Parts: sequence; structure tokens; C-alpha cells
Amino acid sequence: RELRLTPLLADDLARALAEAGGEVTPKDKTALTELSAGSVGEAFRLTNLDGIRLYQSLVGLMTTLPRLDRPKALQLADLGAGKAVETFDLLLSLIDLFLARLARQGVTGTAAPEAAPGEAALMARLAPGPGAGRSWAELAQSLSARARRGKAVNLDPAALLMDTLLKIDDTAGSLAHR
Repeated sequence: RELRLTPLLADDLARALAEAGGEVTPKDKTALTELSAGSVGEAFRLTNLDGIRLYQSLVGLMTTLPRLDRPKALQLADLGAGKAVETFDLLLSLIDLFLARLARQGVTGTAAPEAAPGEAALMARLAPGPGAGRSWAELAQSLSARARRGKAVNLDPAALLMDTLLKIDDTAGSLAHR
């Protein structure tokens, strides 16, 4: 038997989280729904690890592309490499999600609902067309494989995150010169 489930909508997700003991503020409902893809388990993880704020920091950093603000990048890498392994994993997931959303924006030309303030304008600037979307998708695939290998050999989390952010900056720079 097959049971197909669709992602929960914002109100349903907030209700499910409340029943599970979590809480969502009205202003975070859309962001949480977008970042969790309507999954209660992922939404719970995001709320417990302050994922919305972390994603907003990531989007804020990405607004500096193609000239990455390196001090802010180091700050984010250090935050992700702190004592909690869960924060490191969440930040890698959020970077992957950001790149996937960026690629989708470029390829389809349709913006997803904003998960962070200013995200729609940023996506439109960084992925203005299908060519840019493909470049972001290829980068996402490459960085995901690099992160898996880096975690497998126990690389320094801060260095791995910083390398990831620098690769994103390189891609933004090469797309800006086209």
C-alpha cells in the first residue's frame, strides 16, 4: 500500500507543532513552512535550533555576493562550527536549501515565498535566468558531495563551512561577469 502525503500548509504546520509542544509566531509561519517543506519533524528541528534566525543570517550574508563579506562569513562559519554538531548539520542543510531555492528561481523564473526578508530580490539578482539556475544547481550538487566527504574524514567544521561560502562567492563572481 502506498500513502502519499503532501507537505503541510502554514496553518496546519503551526497547529501540528503546537500539538507536539512547539510554538510558532505568526510572522514565522511562512518561513518555517518554506524551510521545513511542510514537515513537522523538520519544523521542530528548525524551531529548536533557531533555524529561522540562522537562515536569515545566511541570506543576509548572501546579499553581499559577489563580494562576500568575509568577516561576517567567518562569524557564520564559527557559529556553525560551535559545540553543537546539530547547528553545523543544520547550517549545511540551510546552505543546500538556499542553493536549491536559488537554482529553482533561475530555472523556472518563479520566486518561492520568502523565508527571509529580502530573499526574493536577492534570488532574482543572483539567478536571473536558466543559465544561472543551472550553475547554482551544479554548485549545490558539488558542495553537498564536498560536505559529505568533509564530514566523513572529520574536517574542521569552520574550515568546511568557510570553504563552502567561498565557493558560493566564486560562483556568484563568475555569474556576475557573464
